[in-house]
Amino acid sequence: MSESRHVPVMLQRCLDLLAPALERPGAVVVDCTLGLGGHSEAMLTRFPEARLIGLDRDKEALRLSGERLAPFGDRATLVHAVYDELPEVLDRLGIPRAHGVQGVLFDLGVSSMQLDEADRGFAYAQDAPLDMRMDQTTGMSAAEVLNTYPPGELVRILRAYGEEKQAKRIVSAVVREREKEPFSHSARLVQLIRDALPQAAKRTGGNPAKRTFQALRIEVNGELSVLERAIPAAVKALAVGGRIGVLSYHSLEDRLVKQVFAAGAASTAPPGLPVVPEEYQPRLKLLTRGAELPTEQEIAENRRAAPARFRGAERIREDVQ
Repeated sequence: MSESRHVPVMLQRCLDLLAPALERPGAVVVDCTLGLGGHSEAMLTRFPEARLIGLDRDKEALRLSGERLAPFGDRATLVHAVYDELPEVLDRLGIPRAHGVQGVLFDLGVSSMQLDEADRGFAYAQDAPLDMRMDQTTGMSAAEVLNTYPPGELVRILRAYGEEKQAKRIVSAVVREREKEPFSHSARLVQLIRDALPQAAKRTGGNPAKRTFQALRIEVNGELSVLERAIPAAVKALAVGGRIGVLSYHSLEDRLVKQVFAAGAASTAPPGLPVVPEEYQPRLKLLTRGAELPTEQEIAENRRAAPARFRGAERIREDVQ
């Protein structure tokens, strides 16, 4: 296992933001993106009274994090689930919705383990089967998406999820090549993208395949549609005084988190009311000014922290029924 796997992003900031909620006796915290358990291990260590529920859709991640968290015994409950299933998981574990949880943490995007396992197909730097499924027991692989989606749909995905300006050019090349032979491995796709792009486009922004791989990964795993459901569900699951922290790694995720937090922190009262009734009062207080970034020192020590954006909020009142 490579050491880079074990460096949780913005760890100290996550712990400090959640601390006022997790220092309470009997606190329950949900790590919605367990991965290899780095954030979870740190939370269980720093908050010895807290109970942790860890979710991951990747069975290999659950196995490895289970080994890591074994010393904490029954303080850690690990569940094979996608993070938008949070309400159902809490119900199954007998945590009353009326009671809520004290903390929720999301560390979005692809995990270090998935990037480091060559045969998962997430990394464009090494040849591997084009899979990209976080849960390899279900759903379409990236190769199936490339080989079967209509050209217009592929262009939409590359533009929307990869913010790829050259989407049409890349998709034209993909369609031409897949007719000769279906795609199965990443190296062929990386080479096709290099060949399809004009010189100017290759000179900026790192590996030219990066945006296409991101777009395929988001599509294969339904990441944005899952996130659209998961963040509001997580806010709803918080007890009053509970806190949520979210680490995002690209602008689409961060924008979605920002919108949910901003809506929760705003009054919904019609303008001009002399007194704002309870049901219109904000439910959230923002704990970060905009999105916080990792320090230069952290980026130097862990290059995967570079694109991270962190936002936090606190639940300040119940939903009025």
